[in-house]
Amino acid sequence: MAQLNQQELENLRHLIGSHETGAQKLETYSQQCSDPEFKQMFQQSANSARQTKQKLLSFLG
Repeated sequence: MAQLNQQELENLRHLIGSHETGAQKLETYSQQCSDPEFKQMFQQSANSARQTKQKLLSFLG
């Protein structure tokens, strides 16, 4: 794989941070939600955001 330039690295870091922030917020929404369907939806979305974050992290390694 080709080396990332500084701009690409900065963009990747931003995306990784955004996905982690989104996952944390969705996790909080899930914990505060009383409707089981919404709770599950928020939890699945949080899991998806964390999976995407892991995929993005793989570009750094």
